[in-house]
Amino acid sequence: MRKLTVFNHTSLDGYFADAQGDMSFAHNEQPDAEWAAFVSDNAGGGGMLLFGRITYEMMASFWPTPVATAKMPVVAERMNNLPKVVFSKTLDTATWNHTKLIKCNMTDEVRKMKNEPGDDMVILGSGSIVSQLAQHGLIDEYQIVVNPVVLGKGRTMFEGIKGMLSMKLIKVRTFDNGNVLLCYKPLA
Repeated sequence: MRKLTVFNHTSLDGYFADAQGDMSFAHNEQPDAEWAAFVSDNAGGGGMLLFGRITYEMMASFWPTPVATAKMPVVAERMNNLPKVVFSKTLDTATWNHTKLIKCNMTDEVRKMKNEPGDDMVILGSGSIVSQLAQHGLIDEYQIVVNPVVLGKGRTMFEGIKGMLSMKLIKVRTFDNGNVLLCYKPLA
């Protein structure tokens, strides 16, 4: 069975995006060689990337550009070449390299994808997808990077959760730039 992981950044006050939907706070960290190596290694994990429409459009507008290649060549190469799925009822096409558009029932599709052979899957950003799939018990691991910044208001990746989700902490890693990686598994 394929594993589904969430990898997201949050602010100290728990937001993965600010009030305007901007996630750039996650990339304003102090220079840190260990963090840079972690980001490059993490991008090379393989697998399939899953997005909602908003995150897909943001990622597709950045990673295929010369700016992305100049700033983070290893990450850009991997982001552009990994297989991707975007879940959207409003998009007509998905033109970013290796992207499949799925317009039908997301939870049924993800359940089916998890049972297919293949590499693991990762959700980046896409808070509405995280909250919907979490409620159905389809997420196997949450990798949350807490950034040392307070946004004041914004969006959490768990908006709309109807009941409590209990988690078990399985890993912690700190970085000199102040970022802290927290990894959790849901308790059944």
